[in-house]
Amino acid sequence: MDASRDIARLIEIMAALRTPGTGCPWDLEQSFATIAPYTLEEAYEVADAIARADMGDLREELGDLLLQVVFHARMAQEDGAFDFGGVVEAITAKLIRRHPHVFGTARNLSPEAVKGLWAEIKAQEKRERAQARAAAGLPQEEAQQGALAGVPLPLPALTRALKLQEKASRVGFDWNDARQVLAKIREETQEVAEALEEGGTAAIRDEMGDLLFAVVNLARHAGVDPEDALRGTNDKFTRRFGHVEERLAFSGRRPEQASLDEMEALWQEAKLKEREGA
Repeated sequence: MDASRDIARLIEIMAALRTPGTGCPWDLEQSFATIAPYTLEEAYEVADAIARADMGDLREELGDLLLQVVFHARMAQEDGAFDFGGVVEAITAKLIRRHPHVFGTARNLSPEAVKGLWAEIKAQEKRERAQARAAAGLPQEEAQQGALAGVPLPLPALTRALKLQEKASRVGFDWNDARQVLAKIREETQEVAEALEEGGTAAIRDEMGDLLFAVVNLARHAGVDPEDALRGTNDKFTRRFGHVEERLAFSGRRPEQASLDEMEALWQEAKLKEREGA
């Protein structure tokens, strides 16, 4: 088979890989559960390519992510549930339904009005699904009900905290001033200090969770994505620590052979170098 720009070729390749007897042994033994971790990993690699502004990598990573969709759709087709065409039909119907200001009669809406309309349509869709499942005698989709429903458990903790806070905010459970959130962070920091003094692992874990949740809340009020912010700090830490290792290597040493004070001085040197290069 030759490479192609046609999605039909990718679907054919996936079908060939999953054909018993002639397909790939590894692909044939996979299931939704075993593929799911790869789907998450590919999504993160897409985000990484975007953060690095690497268009070549982004093209490759988007292809890898698309493969995950085709893989899941193929397994569903084998089970008689749906196929790739069904996936495309579902998302196109959803986009048309959720954009009445583009494909319908609603016009001249502000971004906030569009966001509100989107949430309203999603809520209506959820009610309709619940009614359909009840009529068919099927269990409901989610154990979580109410204002916080619909936030997936597998999300990264920082992202899930952000989405829970956003949902709570929509029904008025929120501070109006970021300074109140800062006060909450100070309160949580003090409670972490007290837990550390007492030495109970469970209490420390609980208070650290509260502190992180409050920091996410501050990021939300500041209009900053906490996951993106922490990713940036991780990159910064990696760069600066790399500078420390590089400078120590010039004298034939490794970090474990240097004092903390010496490494801190090299760390500050890396910070200064970054500022001068900015």
